[in-house]
Amino acid sequence: MANVNDIAAWRERTFTSLLSVVLVVGSLSTVAIFPLLVSQGMWTVAVADTVALVWIFAVWRLGKLSYTARVLHFLTVVYLLSVVLMLTVGAASLSYLLGPPLIASILLGMRPAMLALVLGAASLVALGADGHIVLHVPGWEHDPLKASLVAALNYGTIGAMLVLTSSTLLKGLSRSLSDLELTSAAVSRLNDLVLIAKAADAQQAPQPITFANDAFLRRTGYTREEIVGHSLHVLQGPETDPAVLKRLFEALIAGQPCNDELICYTRAGETFWVELEAVPFSRAGEPTSHWVVVGRDITERRMAADAIHRLAFYDVLTGLPNRRLLMERLGAVVEQARAGNGLGAVLYLDLDNFKDINDARGHAVGDALLGHAATRLAQAVRSCDTVARIGGDEFVVLVDGLGTDPAAAAQRALDLAGLVGSALGAPLDLEGQPYRIASSIGVTLVQRDCASAHDLLREADTAMYRAKSGGRNGVVLFESAMLAEAQHKLTLERDLAQALVSGELSMHLQLQVDHGGAPAGAELLMRWRRADGSMVRPDIFIPAAESSGIIVPLGHWVLRQACAAWLALDRAGHPMPLSINVSPLQFRQPDFVQQVRAILLETGAPPEQLIFEVTEGLLVEDIAQTIARMHELSALGIRFSVDDFGTGYSNLAYLKKMPLYELKIDKSFMHDTPHDESGTAIVQSILSMAGHLGLRVVAEGIESDAQACYLKSHGRPYMQGFLYHRPMPLDQLLGWLDDAAGGAAAAMTSAASDTALV
Repeated sequence: MANVNDIAAWRERTFTSLLSVVLVVGSLSTVAIFPLLVSQGMWTVAVADTVALVWIFAVWRLGKLSYTARVLHFLTVVYLLSVVLMLTVGAASLSYLLGPPLIASILLGMRPAMLALVLGAASLVALGADGHIVLHVPGWEHDPLKASLVAALNYGTIGAMLVLTSSTLLKGLSRSLSDLELTSAAVSRLNDLVLIAKAADAQQAPQPITFANDAFLRRTGYTREEIVGHSLHVLQGPETDPAVLKRLFEALIAGQPCNDELICYTRAGETFWVELEAVPFSRAGEPTSHWVVVGRDITERRMAADAIHRLAFYDVLTGLPNRRLLMERLGAVVEQARAGNGLGAVLYLDLDNFKDINDARGHAVGDALLGHAATRLAQAVRSCDTVARIGGDEFVVLVDGLGTDPAAAAQRALDLAGLVGSALGAPLDLEGQPYRIASSIGVTLVQRDCASAHDLLREADTAMYRAKSGGRNGVVLFESAMLAEAQHKLTLERDLAQALVSGELSMHLQLQVDHGGAPAGAELLMRWRRADGSMVRPDIFIPAAESSGIIVPLGHWVLRQACAAWLALDRAGHPMPLSINVSPLQFRQPDFVQQVRAILLETGAPPEQLIFEVTEGLLVEDIAQTIARMHELSALGIRFSVDDFGTGYSNLAYLKKMPLYELKIDKSFMHDTPHDESGTAIVQSILSMAGHLGLRVVAEGIESDAQACYLKSHGRPYMQGFLYHRPMPLDQLLGWLDDAAGGAAAAMTSAASDTALV
């Protein structure tokens, strides 16, 4: 197919059209005038017209002839017909002679046109000079040569003007078409997508495409025949933003260039992002006739931007919104509530015992469990609600549109929390193992006078921890007292850390005695006196130290205090075993044994004089590692005691595998002994078991003579309690021991004197 911008192809199409028109018009005119020619006896003209039509028809049909040959045939027919007409009709047919040079200038160029013009002028002179045609020129009626020369001169002048005008015009047109062809080729080969479309006066009206470059065809999969002539609407699809289309159209109607980004569709229905720049085209004083649209494929850029957006605002594992996106949406809900547009709620969820699953089955199973939890949460709430994962096994559900009544809104939020908990708790199969997802949920309302988004999240978190401490797998609605309690705990933890640095903490010692009342050891008990002189009870600050992790450095400090106390007792002549409480958290630290060894080397205290009291809770988790670590410490000389024995879970089968030195009977069993049969039976059982295992026994909380007498007559365990001794600082204990030792010495001297007198 010839290029539309090729001048030769344009000439060929013009010639083909000219032949068709001449055949149709010539046939009609010949048929119309043929009877007149016959009646007037003008057979020569009739035959000439007929031959000319047949000849032109032959030229039209003989497509195998070259273009130039066909044009020359046509020009010959026109020239001969003009000569015949001038010979038969006269000078009235002179205009026919202008046809060959003018047609030649258009179809062949200036040189053939000038040759045809010269031939026409020569023919005019020859026919006029011989008198075959009569050319009337005033004054030269009897001189046909001069008249023919004048006619030939006029003919040549007019003919030359027409030929030069046509040729010049065609040359300019040829250069313009060449430039246009070059421009079209360049545009076609651009990497940018280029379209030209006719403008329409309505957004949904057809906007036929008149040009599409190669890059557009490659990207969309259309052929030029499939896209040219069709509406721009073929590029639209379900995901194309109507608002963007409206903006583009409104700008173009206003005659303003515009650009935007939107989704387009390929022939196969695939989507791709395009950055479009559209410019309306119009001639001066006329409305917009066409749109010139240049597009750049920005699919990869948008995909990268979307990926960055997802990384910034969505959780990688679950695909849920992350904390950042949650806080943005929570801020919007807060503003709605403050504007009086209804209340919302924040549900803070933590999966119960998730760490156990992670540790027992591995992170892959844990991640799969989190994925199922995320899916169930998204299915349990409304599509307009936000489910976010903010870290670890913690999720948040943000709900709005709960009405304006706080009580009703709170009930709706609690009902939703119940549904969420039930959805999470449905049976689940992971790698062939059954699981149930339990969760603790804290709920807080987003009210008109609510705090900031961060404060709301903290309130829900506080309520969640209350649900967890209340037995897990439950729902708790936030109350202001909870926050006060949480703030008090936080303050306590902060003050406790400072107390360790500022020296507000101290160790008191409480003696342990044998059945005769003689000191047989002591337990170090921590005391906290604030700078203002107020005391903080151990049952308040020890749990805070455990939950905050301060118990680890605190435990190291206690061990150093115990070593220093034993050395002081030894120097004073009162060496005795000292017991200290060891937290499960401290005991499970990977470097616990190394820390103990380092402190013993640092202080020089004998490890065999130290007794580590551990709770039964330590014996529940990872029993194998616990026993191994106990044996490591026992190899150093450390002895072990099970504190508060009988109040928790004890796997008695493991007792004989542990390097235990003693059991301590909890004071709760001693409180009503010997009057309470159940408590007394438990005490007797512990004493009997300890006797069989060869373990030392210490009974705590001895406060009455009845308790002491019972123990003296049943197993004779060591005793610790207010009946014998109250906890006191080391210097007071040393004074008491000195006084007790002096009193004992005086009594012995007196007894010896009495014996001598006897």
